[in-house]
Amino acid sequence: MRQFKFSLNKDQIDFLNNHSLFGFKDKSSMVRASISLLKRKIEKNELKKSATLYAEVYQEDEELQVLTESAILDWPEE
Repeated sequence: MRQFKFSLNKDQIDFLNNHSLFGFKDKSSMVRASISLLKRKIEKNELKKSATLYAEVYQEDEELQVLTESAILDWPEE
């Protein structure tokens, strides 16, 4: 694994020093888990923004609505 050097404030250092209280074997595993969690959160927010944008475009485009409705007419029902 690659290593990086970065700076933390006292509160962040104190938090990392308590890694075992949160079930992490070491500081590095806690940082990796935190970065993964942040990455998933950012990706989820971006997906929500994208879905909102597509919904707005769909609401404003009558041709797209007609096309969508015609496409689902022959869609098999469950």
